[in-house]
Parts: sequence; structure tokens; C-alpha cells
Amino acid sequence: MDEELRSLTERLRQESGESASYGRLAETKDLDELAGVLVEAGRPLWARELAAFRLGVAGDSRAFESLVLLLNHREPQRCASAAYALARLGDPRTARAAAALATNELRVAYALHPVRLLTELRAPESVPALVTTLERRLRPHDPYRRVALACVEGLGELGDARARPVLNEALAHPVLAEAAVRALGRIPRPR
Repeated sequence: MDEELRSLTERLRQESGESASYGRLAETKDLDELAGVLVEAGRPLWARELAAFRLGVAGDSRAFESLVLLLNHREPQRCASAAYALARLGDPRTARAAAALATNELRVAYALHPVRLLTELRAPESVPALVTTLERRLRPHDPYRRVALACVEGLGELGDARARPVLNEALAHPVLAEAAVRALGRIPRPR
């Protein structure tokens, strides 16, 4: 079993109190049943998360809105599971949604997983969103160094020359300097 799926199922099994409802949702092959969980009133968060995750990895776009909400959740484990499912969903709206979440200054505390998702997606929105997010993190005394580091690493993975100026600025920040050097080394030099 995939490690992300194993981690999610174990966490949600515990949250559900190992209920029969959990077992049913974890085992069903009926995508319509899973989609119903997302709109049914009174369903607990663990059930919605499990249904959205399973639909997402199955490529069913009915999970999109629920997964985007979970990507912006205050609990990092929920964000990580949503990012994993969104990366496999194949919905063309995903990169735009992740870029909006990554660049939202009011929610920057929860931007780590959207930033990582943008790197994985390698979409046209990825580099501009990571550059914008990193520029904002280079302010003095910014508390979101993990988000900044994820942007630096992501920009290095993407290897796009548009990132060179902001990565050069990141060199002046001791926490980011080493990663910025590596990222700059992955960007092809102009000829």
C-alpha cells in the first residue's frame, strides 16, 4: 500500500473511533457513494476527507472543491493528504487554486503544502506563484521560513530562469542561502 494512503487511513481510522462507517468508506468501490459523502449533511470531517482523498486518487473531479478546502486546512496532515490527492486528480483547476492559496498573505501559515503541490504540478502558474510567495518571505523577521525554504527548493526543481533574481536575493538570508545556491545551480545559464 502507498505510504501516503497508509498514513491517511490509519489516522482517519483512529479519528473515526474505528467505526463501521469508516470501514464501509475505506472499502467501497462505489465512487457515487463516496461523492455523496461530500454533500451529505452531518458527515464528520474524517469521512469527508476519506471520501475526497479516495475520489481524488481515482481521478474523479467531484473531489476537487473538498480537496482544495482541505489543502488550506489548519492541520498539516490534512493539507498533505489533500495535496497528494490533488496531484493525482488531474483537474486543470488545481494549479490555479494552489497558486491562489500559496500567494494569499492572510493564509501564509498554511502555504507550505500548496507550494509543494505547485512544484509537483510543474504548471504554468507554478513559477510565478513561488516567486511571489518567496519575495514576500524575504522581508526581515518573516516567521514563515519553512514556506520560504519550500519555495527556494521548488524553484530549483522547476529550473526556470525567471526565478534567478529572487533566488539571488535569498542568498542574503542565512537560513535560505545554502538551498538558494543549490537552486541557482539547477537553473540553466543563458547563452
